[in-house]
Amino acid sequence: MASFLALLSSGLWGSADYHAGKLSKRFPSIAVLATTQAIGFITGLILVLLTGAWHAQAFGSGGYFFAGACAGLCGYAGLMSLYGGLSTGRMGVVSPISSLGALIPLAYAIIIKGDHLSTILSIGVAAALLGGFLASGPEVSQGVPLKPVLLALSAALFFGLALVFMAIGSQSSALMTMFMMRTTTLMIGIGIFAKVRNIGGLGRPELPILIFIGVADFAANLLLGVATTKGLVSLAMVLGSLYPIATALLAYKFLHERLHKVQYVGIAFAVVGVALISTR
Repeated sequence: MASFLALLSSGLWGSADYHAGKLSKRFPSIAVLATTQAIGFITGLILVLLTGAWHAQAFGSGGYFFAGACAGLCGYAGLMSLYGGLSTGRMGVVSPISSLGALIPLAYAIIIKGDHLSTILSIGVAAALLGGFLASGPEVSQGVPLKPVLLALSAALFFGLALVFMAIGSQSSALMTMFMMRTTTLMIGIGIFAKVRNIGGLGRPELPILIFIGVADFAANLLLGVATTKGLVSLAMVLGSLYPIATALLAYKFLHERLHKVQYVGIAFAVVGVALISTR
């Protein structure tokens, strides 16, 4: 169950990133980000009201409040670093580096949580991580300026920390942790809107896809949070990090973007990794 939820989370994340990337080609990425985060907040609020999840432990050891707020801040900082890196460097360099953030929650799960992986599972984890990296299409043969690389490393750090805080808060309540994340990012978005006083030209025609992005992103976070409570945190985080594959496949299918040979290799490694992890 945990593996299925993590893989579903990865698919939703990749789909949301694909559509957000398309939309960001026509509108300011900060406007797309702020709007979809607000929609994610509304989604979370509806679920909280329907389920009564607010009764979960908010403070103290294992509480969701501070963990969710920290996850929201780190996630937003990661997205800003990622967008900055993509705007100044090549996607084939920035995106794969940012995907390495999965190593941080993996280290947390093994060192702090004490997850123990068998030899087969360790091989599966390594194959899946390598597959996710290669599926992003790394341009390793060409030099790149220092700035986008540093921004990509920053994105990886913040994304990794966000995943750790998500796992911590989910021990109390996955839903309330994700709702707290979106509450935090909503406050940031309101602050930005108060300064610029516009939403970058976004209007009613873009509303359906904005709703999809916001809902899919919230659902992906929620499913991954639940997955960390149903099995090993390390395996959930690794499987949840395979979202670049979904993004690449969607771009190949609908935008007719050519996949590089290294991406096919990455997809193959990811499939092998998932298969080995599933044997557990």
